[in-house]
Amino acid sequence: MNKRRSNIEIIAEMLRVGENGAGKTEIMYSVNMSYAQLQKYLKYLLGHDLIHKVEVGNPGVRYHVTEKGADLLKSIDAVMGLLDVDM
Repeated sequence: MNKRRSNIEIIAEMLRVGENGAGKTEIMYSVNMSYAQLQKYLKYLLGHDLIHKVEVGNPGVRYHVTEKGADLLKSIDAVMGLLDVDM
């Protein structure tokens, strides 16, 4: 059965990948999303201060989860655990 992921599940996966810092390509492949989707979600996460962008050279950029993002991820995991949903 083909199960579509919710926006919350995608955001949680992106935050999980960004816990140790990750570039766009790493996030895109780890979360299994298109570049267009990646751009949309990165814009959202950056705009809500859930991740921040770190310049690590030219043109290197890595995305790291903020404290607010880590708190959100813990909350999502707790709710999914209560609902007995596998992510």
